[in-house]
Amino acid sequence: MDREKRGAGEIQLVVFQLAGETYGVDIGNVHEIIRMQPITDVPRAPEFVEGVINLRGRIIPVIDLHKRFGLPPAEETGSTRIMVVEVAGMTVGMIVDSVSEVLRLPAENIEPPPPMISGVDVAYLRGVGKWGEKLIILLDLNRVLKESEQRQLKEGEPLAEVAGA
Repeated sequence: MDREKRGAGEIQLVVFQLAGETYGVDIGNVHEIIRMQPITDVPRAPEFVEGVINLRGRIIPVIDLHKRFGLPPAEETGSTRIMVVEVAGMTVGMIVDSVSEVLRLPAENIEPPPPMISGVDVAYLRGVGKWGEKLIILLDLNRVLKESEQRQLKEGEPLAEVAGA
């Protein structure tokens, strides 16, 4: 958590919902938030990869965080969004139930993650933030994908072939 202790002693988060829980990611990793759009299926992609989208000429893999974290599937609604983020040096879309706000969380309001939170493995977490009466599960985007999965998405051979890149 060295990064959040720099500067004013706070981190700025994009806060989103997933399976009824509140999550946050560092705003520095978020490129943009877009509405759901058609996603092209990709053969031989990992199960949690929904497919790819064409974002202004760039082919971006899209991950379903429900599948990634082993959570029950969610039906797409008008609030469903794709957060375009930087994960381990690559641009990836993450499907979330909704995005609610951007906020600044003081570093002293962040605690280490407990062993298990709502079925999400602690390996994906940076900590838990306290915001008033609300708890915000802080994701470590660089841990959302295992190294082998990162390599597979970076090499993107099947992804690029399908998308016609």
